[in-house]
Amino acid sequence: MPKKELTSFDISAVVKELQPIIADSRVNNIYQFGEKTLIFKLHKTDQPPIRIVIDAGRRLHSTSYAEESPAEPPPFCMLIRRYLRDSWLRRIEQYAFERIVTVTFETKTGMLNLVVELFGDGNMILTNEQNIIIQAMYFKHMRDRDIQRSQVLVYPPPSGKDPFKITQPELEVGLKGAGDAEVVRTLARFLGIGGVYAEELLLRAGIEKTKKSQELTETEISAVFGAMQILLAAVLESKLEPAIILDAEGSFLDAVPFRLVRYAGCQIQPFKSFNGALDEFYLRVMAVEKAAGTVEVDRLKQETARLRRVVAEQEKSIAEEEKKTERDKQIGDVIYAHFNELQTFQEQLLRANNQGYDWKAIIGQVMTAKKSGKPPASYTESFDGKNLSLNLSIDGYHFGFSLRKSLFENANVYYEKGKLAKQKAQGAHAALSESKKKLAEVERELQEAEALKSLKPAQIMEALSKRKEAMANKQWYEKFRWFTTSDGFLVAAGKDTVSNEVIIKKYTTQEDVVFHAEITGSPFVVIKAEGKSITEQALKEAAEYAASFSRAWRENAGSADVYWVKVDQLSKSGPSGESIPHGAFFVVGKRNWYRNTPLRIAIGISVDDETCFVGGPIDSVKAKTKTYVTLLPGDYQGKELLQMIMRSITAKLSKEQREKTGKTSIEQIREFVPYTKGAINQKAV
Repeated sequence: MPKKELTSFDISAVVKELQPIIADSRVNNIYQFGEKTLIFKLHKTDQPPIRIVIDAGRRLHSTSYAEESPAEPPPFCMLIRRYLRDSWLRRIEQYAFERIVTVTFETKTGMLNLVVELFGDGNMILTNEQNIIIQAMYFKHMRDRDIQRSQVLVYPPPSGKDPFKITQPELEVGLKGAGDAEVVRTLARFLGIGGVYAEELLLRAGIEKTKKSQELTETEISAVFGAMQILLAAVLESKLEPAIILDAEGSFLDAVPFRLVRYAGCQIQPFKSFNGALDEFYLRVMAVEKAAGTVEVDRLKQETARLRRVVAEQEKSIAEEEKKTERDKQIGDVIYAHFNELQTFQEQLLRANNQGYDWKAIIGQVMTAKKSGKPPASYTESFDGKNLSLNLSIDGYHFGFSLRKSLFENANVYYEKGKLAKQKAQGAHAALSESKKKLAEVERELQEAEALKSLKPAQIMEALSKRKEAMANKQWYEKFRWFTTSDGFLVAAGKDTVSNEVIIKKYTTQEDVVFHAEITGSPFVVIKAEGKSITEQALKEAAEYAASFSRAWRENAGSADVYWVKVDQLSKSGPSGESIPHGAFFVVGKRNWYRNTPLRIAIGISVDDETCFVGGPIDSVKAKTKTYVTLLPGDYQGKELLQMIMRSITAKLSKEQREKTGKTSIEQIREFVPYTKGAINQKAV
């Protein structure tokens, strides 16, 4: 059986490798896949994007595989984004050699910790500096602790003695005190290291794993302790030999941070890093699991059938409510159409009752008159004496008519009932839309699950490898904001002070030009000449880009002044030794101005083999797609704005194209929207 989860030794090695790689990186975004898996997309200056996958209860490591972002982030993902997106990841630590990892983030509101439990069912718990629980993947009541919002996080009881802290005499007492229990079981439980590493220590010490604990000699215990120190030192000193272990048939069996005696004779696939080994191992193992049919096809089929029933019932209910709406309105109209004769009829009946005739006698006379077939007596079908109401049949409509109410009031009763039925139908339409959306998503999952059952692991890995290759082939400018002008020039822009500094110092040449808006809080925008003469059209588009991604957009300005200079006009030395802050430059010489540059951008979509969003100045986007919307500064923001943009774009697509974009995440739009804030230019839609 291939390994299912990480051991304490694995976690220690993973964290040791990750700490220098991810410390002081920026959290660009967070995605959730399935119920328990988060992927953190991290950015570090002058480095390719870093992705960390955290699968509660199972694994934590970096990944080089790019998953398609979910169309709609689950609630837990949205909450974690709220607290941690755009924060700084400062450190990652293993808690007391347990299968628990703490990731610390510096946010605008203070330091926050994400505590990841990699044992049992797993959990992710967000706490503040005082260790108070803010959010959790699962809130629980347990025998020894509770995971509840606003409570202090209590860690689970230790799974064993910490191998880094235990002394040889303590190990001897623990082992011999276990009596006639097998030493492998005692060692696994006493140190909390699991069966694999308990067996490994005994193999290295030359001790039979079934030996009784109380029979161990002092020499044997010393050998076990020495073997443990060798493994711990390998982790501490980063002397790792990561590898994937394969069985006789070539299937993945385990991923290890260093060579283990227990796997002597097995095929070994070495890796440069333990994180890389785990990444490949789990992707392959999960691909095999999917191909073997472990996906919940039956559950998805049941859910599909249930949602289809819900949709059918909702459609039936809507049809009935819409029928009621029309019927009640028509009854109100019928009452008004026969106003005079019904009013005369009502007055005659009430007058007779006031003259002393009881209702039984009055209605008897009406029913006798009905035989003549003359209205209004002929309209009467029956009488409800309790409610003093006639049951009438007029123009094919059967309805009650209260003698206690005026004709206006009777008609209004039906008009109001019609309005209520219409409101219910409208609410039912919203519920139906949501049900159809869920049904489409589940049907898609079912289709994918059934397709996976028919695939071989090699085919799945081939598809995954394509995603990995796509990530490896990313260009330098993809770390920044960027677009290509309508006439083919590459334009790249900084995202913050750090990337502003990097883009100027590392990625510009003397032939390039640099734009900046005349306002604090503007990116440096670089047009890459690449041996060509920069055109006026490229300059105009870059000016609009610099203006739109400046702070002027956030402040809802309509335009901004923008200038461009050559690269050699930028200096880190200010006049008279003035200090120039990080991410800023002093401009020497003449500036070339674009006054009153309008703040506007476009976002479009291309639906060919793959769905691809494009963004930038309007002319730039128009050159790439006919399907786009224009944005101006405005007060819509966040998810609401992204959804508005997505709806406006997809409304312009054909039915077939909309189906292809159905699972596309609105998060792909976010990077094109300055400050994730604005409004759609309805005049240009």
